[in-house]
Amino acid sequence: MSTGTADTDETRVTADEQSDDHETEPESALETARRQLEHAAVHLDVDPGVIERLKHPTTVHRVAVPLERDDGSVEVFTGYRAQHDDVRGPYKGGLRFHPHVSEEECVGLSMWMTWKCAVMDLPFGGGKGGVVVDPKALSDGEKERLTRRFAEELRKFVGPKKDIPAPDMGTNSQTMAWFMDAYSMQEGETVPGVVTGKPPVVGGTEGREEAPGRSVAIVVREAAEYYDYDLDGLTVAVQGYGSVGANAARLLDEWGADVVSVSDTGGAVYDADGLDTHSIPSFSEEPNAVTGYAAETDGADLLDDGNDILTLDVDVLIPAAVGNVITADNAADVRANIVVEGANGPTTFAADEMLAERGVHVIPDILANAGGVTVSYFEWLQDINRRTWTLEQVQTELESEMLSAWNDVRQEVEARDITWRDAAYVVALGRIAEAKSVRGLWP
Repeated sequence: MSTGTADTDETRVTADEQSDDHETEPESALETARRQLEHAAVHLDVDPGVIERLKHPTTVHRVAVPLERDDGSVEVFTGYRAQHDDVRGPYKGGLRFHPHVSEEECVGLSMWMTWKCAVMDLPFGGGKGGVVVDPKALSDGEKERLTRRFAEELRKFVGPKKDIPAPDMGTNSQTMAWFMDAYSMQEGETVPGVVTGKPPVVGGTEGREEAPGRSVAIVVREAAEYYDYDLDGLTVAVQGYGSVGANAARLLDEWGADVVSVSDTGGAVYDADGLDTHSIPSFSEEPNAVTGYAAETDGADLLDDGNDILTLDVDVLIPAAVGNVITADNAADVRANIVVEGANGPTTFAADEMLAERGVHVIPDILANAGGVTVSYFEWLQDINRRTWTLEQVQTELESEMLSAWNDVRQEVEARDITWRDAAYVVALGRIAEAKSVRGLWP
């Protein structure tokens, strides 16, 4: 397991093969996404044909991406773009540079993006893509050349009305600026709306980077109130002190919660009296700073095993690192009363059922960390309208959208007596199925 950090739009879902009945856990995002779809579909009167269609992507593009290395040699990398469903609008989802990128992973994550956009009622469908490459092995110049060539290979398939990529693992706002520029040069005009997650100076939006963490904090606040916890003094543990985890932790700290433990790839720190989250650099600010904070701060102790953070006796656990960290092996040891998923797919299918049986409330990723794609939607609106929003406008609109989605899901939880994950899927699938019914199936 990893105690790493979550990335901008989505996080990599790793394989996990443990189960208490000796069956194999789903080894891919695609298998997990399909099982979750089938599990939730039983709660809705949806045409089986719609469910069958949603198990498969509309298309997957595979491209060769040649790169001239700094030494003059040429290396060819493989790139993918999975486009799952666009019945409600253009495809939307991240682009990642990572050695474990695969077609199957991109398809599964594109499905999650479809559900996420639908549960937030955004006019998008799901997309996902990336290049099979280790970005740490590339110079800045090589990253730029790779990005620009990848943009050219995908140019026919993306666009502000077709498919709108965003940053993800191994990519960032600079990557999106390069992608947008390469696309615009070939189109003969500046097209800022082709991607989101750009720097504000070239059409990005204020508040985009912290949006997933902010939405996680908002959901924690709402869940605490729903289950009659006082936010002042609420104990919270955050696995993964990256963009999502750090922003969530700091906001909850400001609101009065006691963030007692956080972790990064270097280890996990614990202080029963609460950590000074603003004094701990996030992973992007200073990699593996958690251990340094523990060494320099009285009362702060390193946990013997970084993964022990998952089983601390706290009110709320926020897994915000990578996928498949709560499994059938450790679900029985999770002592938090509420789990709010900051990463994508941090809870395996079997573990999810075990937690539900124990009465642990799991607020799913497709609701909790949807602030990223929601503010990406705001950025897209600003780009196509050529009108800039202030940070206050972005945060106000995000708060409104998150509360609306929370209430939609909460109503299904109460009306159907189902889990929060099933309720989120019911909301999402209901909207997608209605759109497919209205649009019909082309002969």
